[in-house]
Amino acid sequence: MAFDFISARVAEKSAAGYLRARTCVEYEKDGIICVDGAHYLNFASNDYLGMRQHEGVLQSWVEGLAQFGAGSGASPLVTGYTQAHAALEGYLESHLNRDAVLLFNSGFAANQAICQALLKDNTRVLADKYMHASFIDGALASQAPFRRFAHNDMSHLATLLEKGEGDCLVATEGVFSMDGDVPPVSELVSLCQTHNAWLMLDDAHGFGVLGENGLGTAELDGLSQHALPVLMGTFGKAVGTAGAFVAGSQAFINYLINEARHYIYSTAMPAAQAVATLYSLTAIAAGDERQKLFDNIALFRRLIKDSGLTVAASDSAIQPVLTDGPMQAMALSKALRERGIWVPAIRYPTVPKGTDRLRITLSASHNEQDIRALVDALQLARDTL
Repeated sequence: MAFDFISARVAEKSAAGYLRARTCVEYEKDGIICVDGAHYLNFASNDYLGMRQHEGVLQSWVEGLAQFGAGSGASPLVTGYTQAHAALEGYLESHLNRDAVLLFNSGFAANQAICQALLKDNTRVLADKYMHASFIDGALASQAPFRRFAHNDMSHLATLLEKGEGDCLVATEGVFSMDGDVPPVSELVSLCQTHNAWLMLDDAHGFGVLGENGLGTAELDGLSQHALPVLMGTFGKAVGTAGAFVAGSQAFINYLINEARHYIYSTAMPAAQAVATLYSLTAIAAGDERQKLFDNIALFRRLIKDSGLTVAASDSAIQPVLTDGPMQAMALSKALRERGIWVPAIRYPTVPKGTDRLRITLSASHNEQDIRALVDALQLARDTL
C-alpha cells in the first residue's frame, strides 16, 4: 500500500508520548477558555497583554472592514497594498528608527522569506541552538553553510565566526519562545561588528512587551539599524492581531520586495487587520497593560519560590516547568486540567529531547486570584504524581 510510513509514524509517536492533537476552543474571554463545555483559566496563550479582546482593537478592526472589506484581494505588488498597510509600516519605521518596513502574513513567512532571499551558497548562517523552527527550516532549505551555536554561548559563536569568511548572518531571538530567557544582546552586537557579520533578531515574544513603548528588544536595548540590520517582529502575540514585519535599511527592504517569494506571491495581509494592528500598537504605548503583566510575573515568581516549586529562570511572561519526560509532562497537564487550569505539555521536537515541560504563559488579563489558583493547582498536581 502506498505511503505505509504514515500509519507507522503516527503509531510510533503515540507509543513514545509525542503524538499531538488539536483542542477545539469554543470561546475565550477574560483569560478563560471553554473546551467541551468546561471552563479553564488559560495559562497557555501568547496574548501577553490581553489585546485580542481590547475594545479599541476590535472597533478598529470593524472600521477597517467597513473601509477596506474583509480581505486584501491581491498580493501587495498588485493591488493588495493600501494606505492602511503604509500607515502601519510608517509607524514602525518612525518608532524603530528604521529606513523601511515590510509586512508579512506571519512570523513563519517572514523568517522563511529572510532565509530564502539572503542565504545564498556563499553566505554563512550561524543560529542560536534554540532559534525558532521557521528560521531553522528556512536555513536548512537554502544552499548556505549553516551552523548552530550553543544556546546563548558567545564563546562558541566567536569560534564559529573566526572560522569562516565572506557574508555571514547571525540569528537569535529577543525572548526565546520555549524558555523565556533572553540573549546577551550587547555581546552579540559586538561580535557581529568585529567580524563584519549581520545580526538578525526574531523578536516575536519581545515585541509588544519590552521597551519604553512596547516595541521590543530593539527599543529596550537601543539597537540602531547599523547594530541590528535585520529585525523581525510579530503581531499575533502581545499585539493581539496577526501577521509580522521585517525592518531594516531601504536597500534591504527593496531587495526583499523584489526577491522574497513569500512576499511577492502571497495575498497581502487584510487592510482591516493592519488598521487594528496600528491601533493596538498605539494603545500599548499609552496603556498600562505591560505594567500589569510585569506585576503578574513578579507575583507568580514570588509565589512559586514560597511554594518550593521550581521553574526555569525567566523574567518574561514565559515560565517553563521542566518535567522528567513526555509522559510526566502530559500527566501534569492533565492534573492541572482537572483543577480548572489549562497548561498543555510541550514535548519534543518543539523542545529538545529530555526537556519536556509545561510552558506557562502569563498575561495582563490574569488577576492575583488567577495566579494564586495556578500555583495552588501546581502544588496539588505535583503531589498526585
